Amino acid sequence: MFKKESTDMFRAVTAPDHIAVRADHVSKSFTQWQRKEGSRNIFRQEKKTVAAVDDISFRIRSGEFAAYAGPNGAGKSTTMKLLSGMLKPTEGTISVLGMSPEKERIALMKKLGVLFGNRTELWWDHPVIQSFEWKKVVWDIPDAVYQRNLERMTELLEIGEIRNTFARELSLGQRMRADLAMMLLHGPELILLDEPTLGLDVVAKRQMIDFLKKINREEGVTIMVTSHDMDDLEEMAQRILMISGGKLAYDGDFDGLRTITGNLTYFTVTTDGRRPELEDCRLLAEKHGVFEFEADFSRLPIQILLERLSRTDGIMDVEIKKAPIEQVIAQLYKDWKTTGIING
Repeated sequence: MFKKESTDMFRAVTAPDHIAVRADHVSKSFTQWQRKEGSRNIFRQEKKTVAAVDDISFRIRSGEFAAYAGPNGAGKSTTMKLLSGMLKPTEGTISVLGMSPEKERIALMKKLGVLFGNRTELWWDHPVIQSFEWKKVVWDIPDAVYQRNLERMTELLEIGEIRNTFARELSLGQRMRADLAMMLLHGPELILLDEPTLGLDVVAKRQMIDFLKKINREEGVTIMVTSHDMDDLEEMAQRILMISGGKLAYDGDFDGLRTITGNLTYFTVTTDGRRPELEDCRLLAEKHGVFEFEADFSRLPIQILLERLSRTDGIMDVEIKKAPIEQVIAQLYKDWKTTGIING
């Protein structure tokens, strides 16, 4: 089991063979009515079928922290809604914690937590604690479970000072913490988060990321999260699934993404003021004797680069680091849009 017995906060995982999420050849299409191009008659419309998700299959093991990413309109939110039973697939089958979201949604929701970053379940004109108590009654959460989880959430998310504050008076960061606490009051085994750090400032984002990592690591809660901030995803998750044009384009770790794009790497060279001339390296910036370069280590082995640097006069220091994951992803999106090639 993935639950730490010391906290006794979240339920033990019960999914068969420890697979929390199973999607097999899942597709979801929507029908749109569009006015015919060039026509001035607003009543002349054409029916168009749009595939938001197109034949995707994947598994999420219990206890995993998986990121689900893609450009706008790729199908991320649609997938989350399919997994939570808000939408029904056009084709394919889905199993979440051993249940069908389509047929067993009520039973599933007792073990599932869902949070969309741009929505709230808090009662706007009431103190936060009243929203919590409403959930306790409606969800029929036992008194002991509710009290234990409320105390735990208050401590971990630092919401003691805002429990009696009206929801409308909370900052975005405070509201997100309160929404997260409310989502976790029933002790879900799996949580689905759609843009949980959207719009948060640096401090609030740090609190959110640290908390999610903590409950995944210490409580064994399975987490699947979407975000446009790839640096956040890389810090939180061990695995990333990328969707492009409704199709699953990549499933693996973040280092694998860098390999697909050619192992792009940044390095900084500090000199006595002289500008180093380095073949097969692109100069990105320079300031007061500090020069930032970009190199593709799949084409320029690091041993050769270091050898060239050792023969260059005036070098005082060298620092090598991976290219920001944001840039790696941006290049992937550009390639997919240009070539339409999926899976590297």
